[in-house]
Formats: sequence, C-alpha cells, structure tokens
Amino acid sequence: MGPFALTQLLALISLTVALDNGLLKTPPMGWMAWERFRCDTDCKDDPENCISENLFKDTADRLAEDGWKDLGYEYVIIDDCWMSLLRDEHGRLQPDPSRFPGGIAHLAQHIHDRGLKLGIYADMGTHTCMGFPGTTLDTIEIDAQTFASWGVDYLKLDGCYSNPIEQMLGYPLMSKALNATGRPIAYSCSWPVYVGGLPPNVNYSYLGDICHLWRNYYDIQDSWDSVQGIVEWFSNNQDDLQPAAGPGRWNDPDMLIIGNFGLSVDQARSQMALWAIMAAPLIMSNDLRNLDNSARAILQNKVAIAINQDPMGIQGRRLLQEKNRIEVYWRPLSNSASALVFLSRRTDMPYLYHTSLAKLQYQAGTYEAYDVFSGSTVRGFNATTEIKISINPSGVVMWYVYPEQQSKRTGSLHHQHKTFHNAKPERSTVL
Repeated sequence: MGPFALTQLLALISLTVALDNGLLKTPPMGWMAWERFRCDTDCKDDPENCISENLFKDTADRLAEDGWKDLGYEYVIIDDCWMSLLRDEHGRLQPDPSRFPGGIAHLAQHIHDRGLKLGIYADMGTHTCMGFPGTTLDTIEIDAQTFASWGVDYLKLDGCYSNPIEQMLGYPLMSKALNATGRPIAYSCSWPVYVGGLPPNVNYSYLGDICHLWRNYYDIQDSWDSVQGIVEWFSNNQDDLQPAAGPGRWNDPDMLIIGNFGLSVDQARSQMALWAIMAAPLIMSNDLRNLDNSARAILQNKVAIAINQDPMGIQGRRLLQEKNRIEVYWRPLSNSASALVFLSRRTDMPYLYHTSLAKLQYQAGTYEAYDVFSGSTVRGFNATTEIKISINPSGVVMWYVYPEQQSKRTGSLHHQHKTFHNAKPERSTVL
C-alpha cells in the first residue's frame, strides 16, 4: 500500500470512528490478572493461581463482598493466556475449554450478576504476547462481534507480533468495529508503547478519539524500582502526556501492585498517591483473597480515590525536584481544591522538608489541608506560612488542599474517609 492510499484510508477511518460513547469519564477502576498471575496455565498443580474461570469468579466475589465495588472498583479484566490455541470452526476466538469450561459468556453473567463488568484481552497481531491466537486485520470485526456477544465490557488490545502499519490500521479499525456492535465497550489501546510512547510517533489527539485509555510505557513489575522508573518517565515527558488526558481519554502507567511482594507500606502509599495525582486508571493486580490490612487500607482510601476520580479529569504534574531528593507533585481539583504529593526518593531516614504554598505557586489566601494517609487536618494557614513535613524514605505525604472559605461548601473530602482510616504512618506535619 502506497503512502497516498494509506493516508486516504486513515482519513476514512477517522471520519467513521468516534468513541465518545459516554464511558470512562473518570479513570477506570478494577482488577486485572496479569502482574500478579501472569500466564499460569497449570490448573492441575496450581489450581488457586492459574488463569481460569475460578480465579475470575473468586475475584468478582471479593470485589462485590469486600467493599471494593462500592468504592468504584468495577472491572474484572482477563489478560493474556485465556484462549484456546485454535479458533473455532467459524473463525472465532474461544477460551481454553479445560480452564474456562463454562465459556466467557457464563463468566460474564457471573460478573454482571454482582454488579461488575468484564474486561478481556486480545492482541493486534498474529499472536498474543504469550503465543495465543492474535487479532489480525481480517479478524477485527468478528472478534469485536464475539466479545460483544459474550457480554464483554472492556477490551485491552495489545500489540505484540505486529508492525507499525498494521497497528496504524488495526487500532482505529477495532474502535470502529466495537462501536458497530452497539454494545458500550471500554477500549484500552497498547499502541503508544509499541512506537515509543511520545510525539511525533504518537498523535495523542487522534488517539483520544479512538481509545478510552492507552498504555504509554513498559509493563510494571513487582518492585519499587519499576514504580520509580514509570513515574520518572511520565514526569520527564509530562509536557507531552499531561494535555492528552481528560474525561474519556486517559494515560495508563499500568497496574497497581499494592498488596503483592515488592513494595513496603510506604512505597505502596506512594504508588497510590502518585497514580491519583496522574489521573491514572486504578486497576489492581493482586490476590484479593489474601490481602493484608495495610494494603486494603491504602487501596480503599476514600480520599485518594476521590482525588483520582475528580470529575474535572485534569492530570497532575511534577512541580519540583529538589537537590535533597524530595519531589513535589500537584493536581488541580474541583471546587477550587487541589492535591499535593511530597515524595521522598531518599533511602536513609525520614526527611523534614520545608516549603510553603507560595513556593508551590499557590495564590494568596487562607487554606486548610487534609493529610490523606494520616487523617489529620491542618487549618488556618496562608500561602506564605512555612510548612514542615516529615517524609519517610521512599514514602509520601499526600495533602488535599482547599481554601478555608470553601471547607464547609465542599464538604472537605476527608469526612468521607473517617471510617476507613487506620494504620497511621509514623510521620508528622508541623506548621
């Protein structure tokens, strides 16, 4: 296909694709299998952890019964390795019959009966990343129809085993095919990460017209180093990435790994706080059947969730990188409020950080601040008041900040959090 013909085809696709179906006006919340359970298909020797309908039914039950759904965690998302190695006689994808004996439609019903939504995985290529059947250009339509017929609510479309031209054609065509099913299906595109994640290779304005969210960067791993690397890449490139986000179109720095094996409690709070600042999808990948109380408290923190789900949908930014290895992040919120995260990249001891709201570009006025993880409130300070904040190594202090005169009218988000606060971190805020 020549360049002119390709340009014409893309123009035609752009005229026929419009994914504004009212979904994901705030970042999606839920659970995904990949980071915690990977491609474990050994249900004989590892039945509790293998990729099977039982894992997803168990997770749906936990989301519905343990308070997650009420907080907004609504998607149960299957990742790679759910498929049979062969399509059926009609050319349709099908689940592995031994691990999903009831089929995907049956699993979707189980999930829907609990007031939740089902997500599924496919790959824009000849094979998925783990070698299962891919979605090629000639199977996009039938795959979209198959997913809709099963009652799927969310599609993650990966990009292994394809080239840039196939991706350029395939991702918009899948958007069009999903629309044509008549079923509202959230659409997560991995396209950007396969072409470097940044302009000019990625046209984020166009991407926002065809996808609800997209993976920009490499997969998260179960480690603090991985979290730091993702945050650093997003912050270094925030001038390109931050404007792309908004209601119905989100940057996705990948899953929350809180409750697994690689993060301390302080580091888990850091990930939750930074994902909230970045208006990132809150998609957990952990074992909800075996989650400790500290991880649960962090993931169910109502104020952190409310900040993440702020209806303005403006992604936050890194404001400062200090020589003392303290970083400051900021996000504007509804009702003249904002969120601040003070992150320590230090590895030695708690650090007493001195600043003021004026130094962080706040206007003159009197403010109140609620500490999202300690549950304390600081009242009646102005923009020039010196603030002293003790931050643990690889930890955060996260503030919800609002003008004092707004405190009664906005209801101060922290009132939502009273029944969820426990396990206060050992740090203090001093004015």
